[in-house]
Amino acid sequence: MSDKPWGGRFEGPTDAFVEAFNASTHVDARMYAEDIAGSRAHATMLTAQGILSDDDLKLILSGLQQVQDEIESGALQFTIALEDVHMNIEKRLTDIIGDAGKRLHTARSRNDQVGTDTRLYLRKRTDDLMKRIKHLQVVLVKLAEEHADTIMPGFTHLQTAQPVTLGHHLLAYVEMFARDYARFADARARMNQCPLGSAALAGTTFPINREQTAALLGFDAPCANSLDAVSDRDFIMELLSAASICSIHLSRFSEELILWMSSQFGFIDLPDAFCTGSSIMPQKKNPDMPELVRGKSGRIVGALMSILMTMKSLPLAYNKDMQEDKEAIFDAYDNLEGCLRVFGDMLPGLKAKKEVMHKSAGSGFSTATDLADALVRAGVPFRDAHEIVGKSVAYCIKADIELHRMPEAACTTIDKRLTLAMVQALSVETCVAARNHTGGTAPAQVRLQCARWSTLLAA
Repeated sequence: MSDKPWGGRFEGPTDAFVEAFNASTHVDARMYAEDIAGSRAHATMLTAQGILSDDDLKLILSGLQQVQDEIESGALQFTIALEDVHMNIEKRLTDIIGDAGKRLHTARSRNDQVGTDTRLYLRKRTDDLMKRIKHLQVVLVKLAEEHADTIMPGFTHLQTAQPVTLGHHLLAYVEMFARDYARFADARARMNQCPLGSAALAGTTFPINREQTAALLGFDAPCANSLDAVSDRDFIMELLSAASICSIHLSRFSEELILWMSSQFGFIDLPDAFCTGSSIMPQKKNPDMPELVRGKSGRIVGALMSILMTMKSLPLAYNKDMQEDKEAIFDAYDNLEGCLRVFGDMLPGLKAKKEVMHKSAGSGFSTATDLADALVRAGVPFRDAHEIVGKSVAYCIKADIELHRMPEAACTTIDKRLTLAMVQALSVETCVAARNHTGGTAPAQVRLQCARWSTLLAA
């Protein structure tokens, strides 16, 4: 049992299956750089406090650099016999520098060590995700500006509702991703507290300087309570919540792209580089990337459910169950980053079929609300106007014509207040342009919003 950091208490060896079942090396090995950074900071602080000697510090720092070089070159292969990334690194360090390596773990535990490593790793990954989100927003704003005048049908219940512009539609996702960005930024701020120095759960008897360690690692402050510090996984739940919501936005967008690319809609085409064909049907061009992104959302939301269920009944402080946290969030972050990358790379090549969109926008009585508004402006109460237009739509369905094709006789028969001029003014261009107010779909408003977002995203 001499290879175990806790082996002194035990007489018999660990069962081979239990050893593999217990190990987390295959998951947490990716945190090697953060583990080494934490050890550097910890050793520096211990030396400043007179707990380690200057000679020990020199050996530890040079040894840690050698360990990192060996990991990155592939010369050092981790073993499950040492359970996790922390003990693999410590064991190799001790092999290189001897007793000085054994002194490194003074005044810390793997409990505060793993919490620190995980926060450091996720802090960087969160920054990377936020950059991906911002890039996607930039792509969408450019596309929205290009299509500020491109008219398409807007839907409710997936039924034609009112005409909008494609630019306005795309800007809706810019707003969604802005909220995603803010959620990640907010969670990152709460995550940026340092557990190191909390040791196993109660702190340490050594005269450590936790503020120094936190500052060396770029944290805002040390965690204020040692019990909370080693048992807290709120930051993972928050990050996975933000990731889940972001993935849902991507999934909704994916569904629309899939629908729009179908022959039944025919609104868009996606670049060949982001589509695949069929092994049996030679005509097929499948929107596989949006479909995969749509599917990944279930996996990411599943990771959130996993950590919530893991944490729901755990008493203070650390419990081995918490080892399950990293696999869930690492997988979710990997997949979300991939989804954001796909969208950021794919959307600049989106081709809108403007004529098809325009024709579809004019069908399905999408201008009915504007006809009701015209009656209201003529002094008709809205509820009366609503009924008049409803009867007009019913007439047009039977006659198989659109509203703007209604004959004057039909208008007069339905209601004397309904005029031919009102129905003939119902073009989709007029309807879209009339919504010229903050948040409206008018091309002028779309361009204003694009300019606003361009400024915000350039900051």
